[in-house]
Amino acid sequence: MTQPVLGILTLYLNNARQLEEKQVYRKMITEGKRIGLDVFVFTPMDVDSGKQRIHAMVFDPATGEWSRKWRTFPDMIYDRCRIQRSVRFQQLLQFRSRYNHLTFLNRPLRNKWTIHQTFSQKSRFRQHMPDTLLYHSSADLHKILKVSPVVYIKPINGTGGRGILRIERLKDPRGMFDIQGRRQNRRIIQPRRVSLARLESIVRQWCISGRFLVQQGIPLRLPGGRFHDYRMLVQKNSQGNWALTGIAGRVGAAKSVTSNLHGGGHAVKAETLLKEWLGSSEKAAKAIQSAEKLGLDAAAFLEDSFGTLCELALDLAIDREGRIYVLEVNPKPAREVFSRAGERETYRKALKQPLEYALWIYRTKLAPSSSKKIEE
Repeated sequence: MTQPVLGILTLYLNNARQLEEKQVYRKMITEGKRIGLDVFVFTPMDVDSGKQRIHAMVFDPATGEWSRKWRTFPDMIYDRCRIQRSVRFQQLLQFRSRYNHLTFLNRPLRNKWTIHQTFSQKSRFRQHMPDTLLYHSSADLHKILKVSPVVYIKPINGTGGRGILRIERLKDPRGMFDIQGRRQNRRIIQPRRVSLARLESIVRQWCISGRFLVQQGIPLRLPGGRFHDYRMLVQKNSQGNWALTGIAGRVGAAKSVTSNLHGGGHAVKAETLLKEWLGSSEKAAKAIQSAEKLGLDAAAFLEDSFGTLCELALDLAIDREGRIYVLEVNPKPAREVFSRAGERETYRKALKQPLEYALWIYRTKLAPSSSKKIEE
């Protein structure tokens, strides 16, 4: 019997055809083989549209070797492509448009501003959203500073903590502000004190390169001075239903305004960090339970709003009273936070769930007609 085929769609990081998550894909291909799913990796650059074939990257678990093979189009596509400023990303947009009729496990979400506006339509989610504006001028900065002494400036399409400024109004009769951040190359900007006029100028220059949000800051500084938050992963399971995969805490690097692991942060078990932060195991358990319900509701709502999804990561802020805020939503989440937090079984589950969901899609929706050819 022919195995169902899943193609993992990704992008090369550079012209040398380097892949960002090659070790993750190796693990997924190995797991796919174990459960009866044929998995290969490809990018839009590997597609021969004229002959309707793909010069795929395949991994052989028996030999531990990668190789190239010409493959027909897969039954399903698992889109792992993240936003780039490159020709490669434009090729991706063309691929998605041309092959829109194929079966994708997940569709792209919109930018952070559109997601914020979508959540804000419903009272269920509105209470969990920090005050946020799209930056047009200094007036937007002032509006958020009126309701919050801490403000974050972040790009609407940014990932990994890049391009973020943190601004804090100081208790200073001169009206000074503390400003620090992380550039697009992840380099840390050391804290410095500036006047309001200088702050406005810095923010204008910072936002000149694209579209940015001005967002209320939630108090997340740990006693040692580092910032923290929580990464929650929800995924479709082997029955096609949304389920919580796991939650892990993230603690940022020294002098960093974000908690991202790529920026030097480290992972901690959520229960451990929340117990320390909220003061008791009972409060920690209650917060995790509330976060799980919020995550499942958010995933279902975003899927109804934007199209098919198979997984979502929600970056959560939880204040000292246990109130939960959604800082960001990521439809192409990494899983390493769980392995780094010592949650090895959760990490394996995070890799396995999209594969099991793909099998469910194939068996319930594609199997009777899976042999029909791709049409232009």
